[in-house]
Amino acid sequence: MKDFILLMHADTTSPERDEDWEPYIGRLIEMESFQGGSSIGQGQAFRKHGDAAALTRQLTGYIKIQAESLEQASEVLKGNPTYEAGGTVEIRELVVS
Repeated sequence: MKDFILLMHADTTSPERDEDWEPYIGRLIEMESFQGGSSIGQGQAFRKHGDAAALTRQLTGYIKIQAESLEQASEVLKGNPTYEAGGTVEIRELVVS
């Protein structure tokens, strides 16, 4: 199994329904793929030398899952409140070095 992170963006075309998150996370738990997640709050970008890049305000939360492949990871999008509200969900593999 590989680890993936789903990054929810703040670009929904209709309002997300907060009450849809609990059943969605419950389904991921039942599938034994859920590894954690959270909303993303305020923050700041840092850089050792020079000015840091601007902090992205586009990301609203993340979910970590396990799946065999990117294709299988994309199958969990059904029911994701951000995705269902017309928003972007970015899926990235977490590479083990």
